[in-house]
Amino acid sequence: MASDATTLSVPGPDGDREVRISSPSRVLWPDAGITKLDLAQYLVDVGGSFVRANGDRPVSLQRFPGGIDGEQFFSKNPPKGAPDYVRSVTVTYPSARKHPQLVLDEPAVAVWAAQMNTVVFHPWASRAEDSDHPDQLRIDLDPQPGTDFHDAVPAAEELRKVLDEVGLTAWVKTSGNRGLHVFAPIEPEHEFLEVRHAVIAAARELERRMPDQVTTAWWKEERGQRVFVDFNQANRDRTMAGAYSPRALAHASVSAPLSWDELRDADPTTFTILSMPERLRRTGDPWESMGEQPGSIAPLLAWWERDLANGLGELPFPPDFPKMPGEPPRVQPSRAKKPVAPDPTD
Repeated sequence: MASDATTLSVPGPDGDREVRISSPSRVLWPDAGITKLDLAQYLVDVGGSFVRANGDRPVSLQRFPGGIDGEQFFSKNPPKGAPDYVRSVTVTYPSARKHPQLVLDEPAVAVWAAQMNTVVFHPWASRAEDSDHPDQLRIDLDPQPGTDFHDAVPAAEELRKVLDEVGLTAWVKTSGNRGLHVFAPIEPEHEFLEVRHAVIAAARELERRMPDQVTTAWWKEERGQRVFVDFNQANRDRTMAGAYSPRALAHASVSAPLSWDELRDADPTTFTILSMPERLRRTGDPWESMGEQPGSIAPLLAWWERDLANGLGELPFPPDFPKMPGEPPRVQPSRAKKPVAPDPTD
């Protein structure tokens, strides 16, 4: 019978740390049979790449005390009783409220978060010491009903070309589900709203090039069978699952960084807690050098100004955000509409 607790030795910058794992045999992913200890060991195995991708950033913890099929909640500030090697940084939320938020500095912090039943890690696009200025431009490609991962692939490839035209180097990862995340390292010179405008400018350009495959429509009923470019993921305090983060899905998938050469043949269901450590040992980390050459969003902001001059204004913010300057009337992302009678002349 499994003991009530065990201890993992976690390598770190100042030597190993011993992290206690209680209820190690608790099953978090019932279909895959993956336990809390399995999750903690996964974070040890991928710890270097995980912290390189998500460290030194405010991070929200998506916690599942009873496993992925049970209740869940988000922790933004460090839970009480955090060890002394777990730090926080004060960030400003869209409401202008300030609050401490957890920061990952070493693998032991991620393993400790797993001890606190964290399954999904959501890092900010900005660094801990300058949380108001993102150093990553992030674009979420979200396949809509009737489309799937393989519909997002050509959109990501074309988006890479769009970003290259403005001097930004694109990096890609699976979302861990059906979508793709495209990142570009940027100089931390602009506030979140300006980076959001840069994302919208890139999204609109992508939509012009692929109008039948890509959409920026906020209402779900208007998106059709296309890939939605979710511009609102660029907002302050809006995050997506970090690189190598597990997802709360039955097959225990993770958000997997890819090289562009392997994207077209990739199967996102094969990147899991069980397979990722061996993949890293075999192929290395495709994102190892991602932050080395940040670019400027100035050309994208010029596109934004061009689009404004041509009558394309601000796009809606999430319903729970404060009203923003220049924003159109606030709407939900999905709202029932009256059916439109067919035109008898069609």
